[in-house]
Amino acid sequence: MRLSRIYTPQPLQAGEQLRLEGDAAHYLGKVLRAKVGQMVRLFNEQHGEYLAEIQAVDKRGIDLQLNPSPNCLPESLLPVHIGLGLSRGERMDYAIQKATELGVVSVSPLFTEHSEVKLSDERADKRTAHWQKVAISAAEQCGRCTVPTIHPPQALSEWLSGVPSGQGFILDPEGSHGFTGAAPDQVFLLIGPEGGISSEEMKLSKSQGLLPVRLGPRVLRTETAPVVALTALQLQWGDFRD
Repeated sequence: MRLSRIYTPQPLQAGEQLRLEGDAAHYLGKVLRAKVGQMVRLFNEQHGEYLAEIQAVDKRGIDLQLNPSPNCLPESLLPVHIGLGLSRGERMDYAIQKATELGVVSVSPLFTEHSEVKLSDERADKRTAHWQKVAISAAEQCGRCTVPTIHPPQALSEWLSGVPSGQGFILDPEGSHGFTGAAPDQVFLLIGPEGGISSEEMKLSKSQGLLPVRLGPRVLRTETAPVVALTALQLQWGDFRD
């Protein structure tokens, strides 16, 4: 039987006791109906993964005893950072979930000319917290110990200013080739929203050094594009290579 994996930012050390509260305790106790004596896996990017035995369950939390555990799965050889045009809720959730499963390091939601989503500062904070929970859940499911960072929404121009020279790519249906050449140290990949990247934004991105990349003959949905692009990147330069 596969053991449930639960992310916690708390320090993890074999032999120590730990108490889970909040969302993690609710999920483990109420959703999974965990019982005393049951084994689970606790993890985070700083301390790795540990087997843990449930010692007590109450209304406020769950007490666990930590034991040694196998090491986490290795991270991808190719660090990938995605700039993703803001789209409606479920599309963003799906894109972040699948990007996490495919090894992405970070996702930056972007305000673009064709983005249909408008967020106040308060709503942006709430959506960022929600998307981070989506990434945590996906990491729990896929076996990663490192949870991707979901940055607060920002302007496209701000994101472009942080892309290192020679490491930026933009998905372009009119591009002439895919991911080719020598592997970069890391990849910054720009993906547009439902309405795509405007012509002015395309010009700006190319002027900042981003290389246009075409993923086949068909136009992909904004939530499908990260899956296809990350798969292509992992096959070309990452951990899907033979």
